[in-house]
Amino acid sequence: MRIERYKASLFAVLMTVVVACENDDGITVLSIEVPEDRALSAGTSTTFYSGSGAYDNEAPWVTDISSNLVRFTRGDRLYKNESTQSTGLGPVYAGYSCESCHRGAGRTKPGVWTQNGETGEYGSGEYGFSSMLVYVTRKNGVFFQNYGRVLHDQSIYGVTAEGKLKCTWHEQNFNMPDGEPYSLVYPEYTITEWYANYGNTSDPIDPDELFCSVRVPLRHVGMGQMMALDREEIKKLAERSNYPEYGISGRCNYVTEKGVYDIGLSGNKAQHQDLTVELGFSSDMGVTNSRYPEEICEGQMQMQEGSMMGLLYDKLEVSAEDMEDVDYYLHGLGVPARRLGSTTAKVTYSKWDRSESQTLTQREWISMGQAAFYEAKCHLCHVTTLHTRPRGATLLKGTTLPWLGGQEIHPYSDYLLHDMGSEIMGVGLNDNYVSGLARGNEWRTTPLWGAGLQQVVNGHTYFLHDGRARNFNEAIMWHGGEGEASKMLYAKMDWKKRRALLAFLGSL
Repeated sequence: MRIERYKASLFAVLMTVVVACENDDGITVLSIEVPEDRALSAGTSTTFYSGSGAYDNEAPWVTDISSNLVRFTRGDRLYKNESTQSTGLGPVYAGYSCESCHRGAGRTKPGVWTQNGETGEYGSGEYGFSSMLVYVTRKNGVFFQNYGRVLHDQSIYGVTAEGKLKCTWHEQNFNMPDGEPYSLVYPEYTITEWYANYGNTSDPIDPDELFCSVRVPLRHVGMGQMMALDREEIKKLAERSNYPEYGISGRCNYVTEKGVYDIGLSGNKAQHQDLTVELGFSSDMGVTNSRYPEEICEGQMQMQEGSMMGLLYDKLEVSAEDMEDVDYYLHGLGVPARRLGSTTAKVTYSKWDRSESQTLTQREWISMGQAAFYEAKCHLCHVTTLHTRPRGATLLKGTTLPWLGGQEIHPYSDYLLHDMGSEIMGVGLNDNYVSGLARGNEWRTTPLWGAGLQQVVNGHTYFLHDGRARNFNEAIMWHGGEGEASKMLYAKMDWKKRRALLAFLGSL
C-alpha cells in the first residue's frame, strides 16, 4: 500500500497539485490541474489514483505538509497493525486490526459469502475471520444480558467465542417490466454455539425472540469530509427533504455521545457523531482505552479463560494519543476523483437477450448514465453536492484540521435517514434494529463516492448493510419504501439507460 501511496503522491505532483503561493500551509482547488478524464470529488482532498490502493492514499493537504504526513503515516501504521494477545487483543473480538475489516480502507469481503462450515451454511465458519459485526437483541430491543449489543464470534486461543453466525441464502427470481431477468437473495441468520448455553438456564434464548442484524464494513472513503460537513446544511436538507410525489421524506438521527446531543452522521444508521475509533478498539478488537476501560466481556467466563491464557487486565491497552493518530489517518484519506471516461475509447453494451447492442464512447455512456440517475430521481437522497464548514474538522483529542474546511464536495448522500421498506421478499431492508431515532427500516443514505472502485480495491461488489446485493443492479432493486419510486423509474427505463446508469455508478 505504501508503494501505491508514493505512486499517487508522484502523480499528484505531476498533476501540479502545489501549495498556493499566498498560503504555505495549504492548497486551493485553483492549484489543482485536473486531468481531462477526471472530476473533483472532494475539493482539495481529491486524489487521482484508481488502482488497488485507491482508498488508501493521503489527501494532497497531507502530502504537501511534512508534519501532516508524519502524523498520517503514524496513524496509518496503527490502523494496519495487527493486535495480538500480548498487545491487547481479546479475550473475544470481531476483528484483529482496523484493516482486517477495512482492507485497503475499504470493505473486506464479508464472511457471509466466503466462510462455510461442514453444513454448507455461510457465516463465521469453523475457522478464520468473518469481517462482520453481528448485532443481537430481543424483539423488544433489550440486549441479552451476557452478550451486550454485539456477538463476538472470534476469540484468542483458549477462550470461548460468544457464538457463531450461520447464514442461509434464499434466492428469488424477478423480471423488469421489459422482461430482463434478475434475482435477489435474502439472508436468514441463526446463531449457534452460544457460549452461555442458555438452553440449560432459566433465561433461554428463544429463536423467535432473537433479532440478528449483520453489518459488513463500510468504506472509509470521505470520512474526514463527512466529519467536516456543515451540520446546518444537513439540518436544512432534512427540513426540505419532503417530496410527497415520490414518497420521500428524510430526517436526521439525533444521538447523545460524550454528553453532547446532536445529529449523527457516521454509521449505517447515522448513529454516531464521530468516526468511533475508541469504540472500534474496544468493541471490535477487545482493546481497552480511556473511553472504554472495561473489557467487552467483563463479568463473563471469557475473562477467567483469558487470565488462564496469560491475559492481564491491569492497564489500558491503547493510548488516547494513538487513537487520535488513527482518527487523523481516517480524516486525512483522500477521495478518488470521479472518472468521466475516455472521449475516444468505445464501449459496446448488449441487451440481456443479445437482440440489440449499442456502442458509444466511455464518456457518452457515463454521461447518459448520469442523466438517467437524475431521471430516476436518485439525486433526491443521493445528494450530489454538499459543503464543509469553514473551520474543518476536530479530532477526538481536540486537534483541528482546517484544511478540510470550506470545501465543495460530492458524496452523493444527504446523510439523512430514509425508510427503505419492509416488503421485498417479505422482509425488505428492515433489520428490526433501533439506533438512536432510527427504526429498523430506516437507513442513512449511503455515500456513493468511491463505490465504483470497490471491485478494484476489495475484489467484490457486495453492497448494502449486510452485503446481500451482489452488484449495483441488485442494490437498486432492493430499494423499497422511500426508494420505491426511484427503483420503479429505473426498472421502467429502456435497457440502454439502465446499463448506462450502472456505468455511471461505476465511475464514482
